[in-house]
Amino acid sequence: MTAPRLSAGHFNMLYFAAATAYTQKDHEALPAPLALGSLFAVLEERYPGIRAGVLNGSLVTINLAYVDVQEEGATYIREGDEVAIIPPVSSG
Repeated sequence: MTAPRLSAGHFNMLYFAAATAYTQKDHEALPAPLALGSLFAVLEERYPGIRAGVLNGSLVTINLAYVDVQEEGATYIREGDEVAIIPPVSSG
């Protein structure tokens, strides 16, 4: 997957597995900056039900580094960042 070049003031949101199935997208540009703690609320507003259906069990990365969305603090997603939602993978 190659994400398109971002316009100014945005970050790239990448979706995998169940997140892709839920959003019907593998990526999209979202406005930056965004407080990391607000990410799930923003996605829930865009895709009602995604928090319970996908996000609460998913890992999140910013620029390939895992982050804790629930952690208190002032982490911001900045312009040009790449954020990924990585749902659990099951094998069968």
